[in-house]
Amino acid sequence: MNKILTKKILLGLFSLFSLSLFSQEKEEKCRHFRISPVLSHTYIPTATSAGTETIIVPSIGLDLEYWFNRKWGIGLHNDLELFNYEIEKADHELAVVREYPVVVTLDALAKVYKDLVLVFGAGVEFEKNENLFIVRTGLEYEIEFAECWDLAPTFFYDYRHEHFGTWSVGIGIGRRF
Repeated sequence: MNKILTKKILLGLFSLFSLSLFSQEKEEKCRHFRISPVLSHTYIPTATSAGTETIIVPSIGLDLEYWFNRKWGIGLHNDLELFNYEIEKADHELAVVREYPVVVTLDALAKVYKDLVLVFGAGVEFEKNENLFIVRTGLEYEIEFAECWDLAPTFFYDYRHEHFGTWSVGIGIGRRF
């Protein structure tokens, strides 16, 4: 009777250990890296001779992220604005001309509530006329729809030092691996 009880206990422990390893393997598989193509629109408030207007620029992006654990990560967020535009400064004398600018930011990522991600970082807007320093803050909400796949609405504010600020609203499809 002791042998049967010992075998059942060992079988139970082995089963629990196997399930634990399997669940860790699944968690590890979808845990650290995330890549996400993003479609968005950037809202640019501008001063013109007629008053204040808003330009809406379509953008495409690619987010590359590394998560240290479930709560903290870093991300390289890249956007290409698919439009040429000109920003008139408040004094109406100087304009900032932007031709298909590329925005690259290195961001700190923190899951602040469930899958709500707070984004904060800095980067550069590259453009042939003038490169601009950017400070970015924003939110993403990752909605998992399949194993290792998510849909992520995004909302960002980018401030271009001494020039102008923009708001971006978008949607990304993320893959974790």
